[in-house]
Amino acid sequence: MTAELVRGQNQALPWTRLEIGVEADRALALGAVLVGEAGHALGGAEGIALPGAPPPPGLAAPGPPGPTHRLAVDLGALPSAATRLDLFLALPGGPGAPARFGALAAPRVLLLGPGGEKAAGFAVTGLAEETAVVAVELYRRNGAWKIRAVGQGYQGGVPALLTDRGVDPETARRLAAAAPAPPPLIIKNKNKTHKIKNNI
Repeated sequence: MTAELVRGQNQALPWTRLEIGVEADRALALGAVLVGEAGHALGGAEGIALPGAPPPPGLAAPGPPGPTHRLAVDLGALPSAATRLDLFLALPGGPGAPARFGALAAPRVLLLGPGGEKAAGFAVTGLAEETAVVAVELYRRNGAWKIRAVGQGYQGGVPALLTDRGVDPETARRLAAAAPAPPPLIIKNKNKTHKIKNNI
């Protein structure tokens, strides 16, 4: 049975290998930040997992923006200095893209066990002008890992989220700008194939 978390609620993690799933009605980017004791990203940019970039130890590389995601996490392989893993969602840029999370249906984040079973869910509600949001965090307390439903949004998008974790503003802007756009939509009919740029 899947537990439904509310903002601020936590739950113990019975596994060290798991997946974080995302379900949304629009294409979203998924990323993660390894955080140390001081609340800063470990190693600066090296502790950040973004689509199209090599991930830190213990994390799979996030896929390109899309309405669904599955991100594999191996807590036992994370650097020993990591006390928290922040998983965030962001609106991809481009003409026609949604300008804020408040214009979208609430995305849903799922905690999946090693066999793919759904153990917990969290609907990220209550957003308005934000363009990036820390959906959930995995954190270590007294040697054990837990998941917490967060839902902390940033009007300044990914750059604001990263600078809040100690990344210098120039690096934060560069990392956010390097994230890929959603893939184009392909529409086929009997006579021809149309490629439409997907800006959502």
